[in-house]
Amino acid sequence: MIAKLAEMGVTSQMAYTAGAASVGLSVLSWVVSKQGESAGTDRADRWGLFIGEWAPTFFALGVALRLEEKSGK
Repeated sequence: MIAKLAEMGVTSQMAYTAGAASVGLSVLSWVVSKQGESAGTDRADRWGLFIGEWAPTFFALGVALRLEEKSGK
């Protein structure tokens, strides 16, 4: 799967950027949900955690792609 992603042009830097963006989106979604919904902090926390859990996946893909880039050279 990692080799196929690399063949498609996905780089480790793209995955790292997506991971960092996910952290920012997590905070943003928490703030927006907390202010925009009447459901309270519980729902805002769930939105923040849901999006925040993407970051480790993107960072792990970044590491795997980085190893693929090094082995392909």
